[in-house]
Amino acid sequence: MASALVRAPHASLGRWCRAGGAALPAAGSPARSRSGAASDPGYEFLHRSVVPTLHFQPSLPRLPIPKLEDTVRRYLAAQRPLLNDEEYSQTERIARKFEAGDGQELHKELLALDKQNKKSSYISGPWFDMYLAAREPVLLNYNPFVGLTADSRPGYGGQLTRATNLTVSGLRFMRTLRAGVLEPEVFHLNPARSDTDSFRRWVRWLPSSLSWYGAYAVNAYPLDMSQYGRLFNSTRLPRAGRDELFSEATARHLLVMRRQQLFACDVLDRDGSILPAARIQERLRRVMAEADAAGEPSHPLAYLTGENRDTWAGLRQHLLELGNQEALALVDSAIFCLCLDEDGAESASQQQQGEERLTALGGRDAPAPVRLSHLMLHGVGGDRWFDKSLSLIVAADGEAAVHFEHSWGDGVAVLRFINEIYKDSLKRPAVSPDDAPPSSDVEQSSVRRLDFRLDDATKAAVDAARRQFHRTVSGLVIHAMEFDKYGKNFLKKQNISPDAVMQLAFQMAFFREHGHEVATYESCSTAAFRHGRTETVRPATSATRRCTRAFVLGRDEAGGGASPPGVAELRAMLDECSRYHGKLTREAAMGQGFDRHLFALRKLASARGGSLPELYRDEAYTRINHNVLSTSTLASDAVRLGGFAPVVPDGFGLGYGIHAHSMGCNASGYAGGGRDVAHFLKTLRVSLEQIGAVLEGRPIA
Repeated sequence: MASALVRAPHASLGRWCRAGGAALPAAGSPARSRSGAASDPGYEFLHRSVVPTLHFQPSLPRLPIPKLEDTVRRYLAAQRPLLNDEEYSQTERIARKFEAGDGQELHKELLALDKQNKKSSYISGPWFDMYLAAREPVLLNYNPFVGLTADSRPGYGGQLTRATNLTVSGLRFMRTLRAGVLEPEVFHLNPARSDTDSFRRWVRWLPSSLSWYGAYAVNAYPLDMSQYGRLFNSTRLPRAGRDELFSEATARHLLVMRRQQLFACDVLDRDGSILPAARIQERLRRVMAEADAAGEPSHPLAYLTGENRDTWAGLRQHLLELGNQEALALVDSAIFCLCLDEDGAESASQQQQGEERLTALGGRDAPAPVRLSHLMLHGVGGDRWFDKSLSLIVAADGEAAVHFEHSWGDGVAVLRFINEIYKDSLKRPAVSPDDAPPSSDVEQSSVRRLDFRLDDATKAAVDAARRQFHRTVSGLVIHAMEFDKYGKNFLKKQNISPDAVMQLAFQMAFFREHGHEVATYESCSTAAFRHGRTETVRPATSATRRCTRAFVLGRDEAGGGASPPGVAELRAMLDECSRYHGKLTREAAMGQGFDRHLFALRKLASARGGSLPELYRDEAYTRINHNVLSTSTLASDAVRLGGFAPVVPDGFGLGYGIHAHSMGCNASGYAGGGRDVAHFLKTLRVSLEQIGAVLEGRPIA
């Protein structure tokens, strides 16, 4: 696993937090209406926004650099619940020394660099470097998935039908974006004033240099859209030492994967227009038929994309030397990758390596959400090109997900893409199960199987990568839990933050098992700022520590009383946890956390050479960046579940959703990490039940 000092937890599923005292939506939730779009966008577009897509981009505010004293104060507050008195005293001394010495110099240097770089943010460059310089495989270490809600209409859930509809909707998204008529991403705090046709007609005439201020005047907040362009025709290319992001916007084909074979399938005409859906469907049908007839290759090249990045960089260079330039160029430039999975359980059982592959997907008897999570997070290795910016996966039963490489962007762009294509595929399906079968006469040049020249050394490397893949994923344990006793509606009636409750429940569950607090990470988007990425919310606080011990141990550390706290006292603690969590999330959304600031200062210190400041060598700094609980949430009708692997060997990866009347958690861990994923979810359920009891005025059992 990657070092905690250079490895960021999965920010991709990061929630919208809060800003300006009001709750922002979870990433990708519908902060926009379509009232400002043309009623008939035509076959090729999702809609036609009155306001140009990037109208607000030039005037977006810049991501602020926090004051150094605020960063140190927030850092120490986050450290307090994780350290004993002696440890905290030592860390406080080191932090104050940093604030008065090295930190001052580094902070001034950062401010000067930021002043010279007014078109971006202070975190954008270092964040790209952090991802692209990481040498660990992107498989499990970085790439997450987001599963789409099923299409329950009779016949529409068939693999080919759903794949065609989602593909056409995805192409519509691309065309709408590139034509500049995709509705800008705007959060409306006062929709009655700003989410209106009259506002859109007015704001479109404001110069782009002033447009953000016009929106702000009516309590509307445009969001950064600089990442959207990397959704399509983009690939992370392995390079020695530091990878490269490649984009080629003129390509007209998809990369389609089936039975670990790769195909280039044209979906746009020579003018860049989307081909008729029936033709796209027939081309996908041909890919499936040709791949099924040929069977799986003996050495599926895609396994190499799950390798160590330096290893893969050397192998890719060797592939180019063998004459594979054209095939690799088609992979790299493809609009996105479409994975058409066969029935993993049935077909795998018929193969020599069937049991190994079944294990990779969670085992023969794995529940559906667990099987789906394994399938969408890593598949069977040779059926995913992990370097593609965006992969749309459609399983044999029609279940679908988006799997994405993380360096280019975060959850805001991906969730917008998912929301739009899901809604469009339901409202305006390009094909139906009742359509007459199209002609089977598919031009040979429109669907090309990509055959690679491999020598013995490359074949041996593929075999080694396959063995390493199965060793890695066989140790990944995933379990899922659905809690249906209450949800967002109940918690809001109680005037308590649903996210704060879930985060507190995580703290209580871990404490029940292990008896102490650990570093916890929750990502929060900073897309309210130009080229913002994410900031960290630290949900393990002094408030959650006190509350956890009161619930689990039956004593109030702060109160000092011998008797267990009563319902009223526990309720007051819940309210304090909610209040403080809200404060942290508001600060994070406004760029006022401490993690990104300290990260940027550390990068400057590293560039100077020599020993790092003592703060970065402090064991407490290492521990708070060893994120045992890496958490992320998303809320959308288009999303069934999402997930990712732990970011440290002894950690949990916790993807969770909070719905109107229920809450769910998709949890992952490594078998050798000393963590019991199934038992953690059991204690999580107990914690949620106890919190619910107190909120209802009942004593806990």
